[in-house]
Amino acid sequence: MLIQLITQHPQALGQIIGNTPRWVWGLLAALLWLGFSQVLPRSVGLRRVTVMPLAMTVFSAYGLATAFGASGWLTQTVGMWLLAAAAVLLLTWGRSAPAGTRYDAATRRFQMPGSWMPLALIVGIFLTKYIVGVELALQPTLVRDTAFALGIASLYGVFTGLFLARASRLWRLALRTRPSAPADAGQIPT
Repeated sequence: MLIQLITQHPQALGQIIGNTPRWVWGLLAALLWLGFSQVLPRSVGLRRVTVMPLAMTVFSAYGLATAFGASGWLTQTVGMWLLAAAAVLLLTWGRSAPAGTRYDAATRRFQMPGSWMPLALIVGIFLTKYIVGVELALQPTLVRDTAFALGIASLYGVFTGLFLARASRLWRLALRTRPSAPADAGQIPT
């Protein structure tokens, strides 16, 4: 519906954007900053490796709850979301951390190459939430469309699964890496 509306009435895009609350653009700016911060090689602590995927999981769950919470489909959509996330985790489980990723157990930090993937996933979640919100504002009855609800839940689940899979690969690398012993360990002082 939204794509059809915009292609047939391009001026509608200006109205949609103009009616979007300002805080949404602030959120987008913060999410873009977060995504762009991962494009360049960087040093990342265990906390950030854990918090970011959890935050994106919460954002996905929030999108699902705000879209379908009052529809009577929440249980089914959450189930589909979890199923899609689990399927992505299972399909990607055997993969290793990105090439060039190192973990220093002493500092509990990763040295990671830059990647566009986190930015793409962040923008994907944001656009999904935004487009679903616009679609539901234009067609409120769409909230009761089973195929729509389960399709959106699956999409959120894929995003969640990809974020959690990336974090699990990094955690597995951290758990396999032992702290290196200091150079003088084991030597008897003279």
